[in-house]
Amino acid sequence: MTEKKAGKEVLRAVKFTLFSISAGIIQVLLTTIILDQIVRLKPYWLCYLIGLAASVIWNFTLNRQYTFQAANNIPIAMLKVAAFYAVFTPASTWVTGMLTDRARWPHLLVQILVMLSNFVLEFLYDRFIVFGKSIDTNARAQKNAGRDDP
Repeated sequence: MTEKKAGKEVLRAVKFTLFSISAGIIQVLLTTIILDQIVRLKPYWLCYLIGLAASVIWNFTLNRQYTFQAANNIPIAMLKVAAFYAVFTPASTWVTGMLTDRARWPHLLVQILVMLSNFVLEFLYDRFIVFGKSIDTNARAQKNAGRDDP
C-alpha cells in the first residue's frame, strides 16, 4: 500500500470514528436519557432497539457520503446494512436484555460495551462489503481526485 493510500485509509478510519461517536451520542441520548429515564419505556431492550435504529440511519447516511464517498446504489447498500443488523440486532438485543434485566449490569455500561463491538464490526463490514467496490466514487470524491492531480 502506498503512503498516500495508507493516509487515505487512516483518514477514513478517523472519519468513521467521529461519525460513530456522533451516532453513539444520539443512541445514548435517545435510549438511556430520553426513553429509559424520562419516558420510562419498558422493557429496556425496546429503548435500546429504538436508539439503535436512529443511530444506524444517522451513521449510514454520513459514512456513505463522507467517509466512504460511495456512489453505489443506495437501496442495495441499505439492504447490505440491514443484513448486518439482521444478525447484530437480535444478538445484541438478547445480550443487552440478559446483562441488564437478568444479571443487573448497569444499562449504560452494557450499552457502551455493545456499541464498541458494533463500532469495530460495522467498520469492517462497511469498508469491505457494503462500500468496498464503490469507495471514492461519488461526486465529492471525484472532485477531490481532480485537486490531487498534478
